[in-house]
Amino acid sequence: MLRGWSRRGREARAGGGSAGDPLDAVQERRVRAVLALGGVPQADLPDGVQQVRLRLLERAASGREAPRDVSAWAAVVASRLAVDWHRARRRQERLGERLAALRPPEHPSGEDRSVLSVAVAQGLDELPEAQRQVLVLRFYADLPVRSIAEQLGVPEGTVKSRLHAAVRALRARLHENEVV
Repeated sequence: MLRGWSRRGREARAGGGSAGDPLDAVQERRVRAVLALGGVPQADLPDGVQQVRLRLLERAASGREAPRDVSAWAAVVASRLAVDWHRARRRQERLGERLAALRPPEHPSGEDRSVLSVAVAQGLDELPEAQRQVLVLRFYADLPVRSIAEQLGVPEGTVKSRLHAAVRALRARLHENEVV
């Protein structure tokens, strides 16, 4: 049984679960039913029941008196959890919509990619070796500026200025050729 709860609270739990379990089988079924009727998917019901148990245990651990009717209290908590579940799902959906809106419209076709690849390759060939080197290491090898500086034995500021100049020159070249 839960320590620190009044006798009345323990009696209200009449037929409580196993030692340490604040919900008996009947109360657990009721919690599951409330969650299911609240629209929580079957796969999430065990987590919901555990949340109700946790809140009941936290209440006992804080020294507060047991609810007069544990079954009713658990049903109300389950109902609130169902509402929270729906709110979280809506938040996730809205987040997904916002992320989808940030994606580039459409990927270029195979032919457009080929033209772009050739133009980028030609642009890279026209860059000074030092600029080409940092550009390739940063954007193709995906190395951070600090790693590039360490590998080349130059200051980070030098890597950054070379990157800036290389990107500016490559962008100008692609615009010149009307590729982008």
